[in-house]
Amino acid sequence: MSTASCQTIKVTPLTPHVGAEIGAVDLTQELNATQIAEIRAALVENGVVFFREQPIDIGTLKRFGQRFGELSIHSSRKGLDEHPEVRPIHADATSKHVAGEEWHTDLSCDAIPPMGSILHIHTLPPVGGDTIWASMYAAYEALSDRMKKYLEGLTATHDGRIAFGRFDPDGKYPVNVHRVIVRHPETKRPVLYVNRGFTSHINELPAGESADLLQMLYKHLEKPDFQVRFRWRKDSIAFWDNRCTQHLAVWDYYPQVRSGFRVQIKGSNPPFA
Repeated sequence: MSTASCQTIKVTPLTPHVGAEIGAVDLTQELNATQIAEIRAALVENGVVFFREQPIDIGTLKRFGQRFGELSIHSSRKGLDEHPEVRPIHADATSKHVAGEEWHTDLSCDAIPPMGSILHIHTLPPVGGDTIWASMYAAYEALSDRMKKYLEGLTATHDGRIAFGRFDPDGKYPVNVHRVIVRHPETKRPVLYVNRGFTSHINELPAGESADLLQMLYKHLEKPDFQVRFRWRKDSIAFWDNRCTQHLAVWDYYPQVRSGFRVQIKGSNPPFA
């Protein structure tokens, strides 16, 4: 389904490569099957979709996420006691780090990373606190043909300690290997699949070459050409396809408060070439 054919929602693309705003839908109400199908189509087509003025509670956030698949429990960070699938996202004057302050694909350290994530922000600083998403389709397509061919046979190790060890140095974190170039399970399009937040090294290269190649790829995939920057307002929601995007939470608002809740939807298969 193309979002151009949507009948029950309004989809407004924000950039040529990634991001769209969805209107004419009330997420505080139960959605019908057609609405869910059209939101999913917009997500797959645009990589990340945004909703404005959606004052949902935790129960509604969970029910909305469950319409797209089974919710997952974070492999390395604790959720709420009564809702382990729900993770609070909070920063204030006592914070030494914030979630997502480096470019990353959510939990690429897992054997099967999440299909997607849904974040509802209810408390914002007076200014700042944006989130930026980048299309890994566009990043791949902008590589030279020679580089695409070179990367196609490589694999990389993704280590949860890189992202979460600063919060708990004694914790045990997942470590898994994925291809450097994977294909989206629905669109079949190739995706560049390394990120600063979790990727430790490329397995087939010596340490020096691995580090240099990863730095080149990070610099490439983080170009503004592939990005959309979302300015949050109270009760905004972002829903992103974790299989083809990376994102960065901009922490420019210290010591102000920014707070919300997030759920993640289980992936159905590991990243594949």
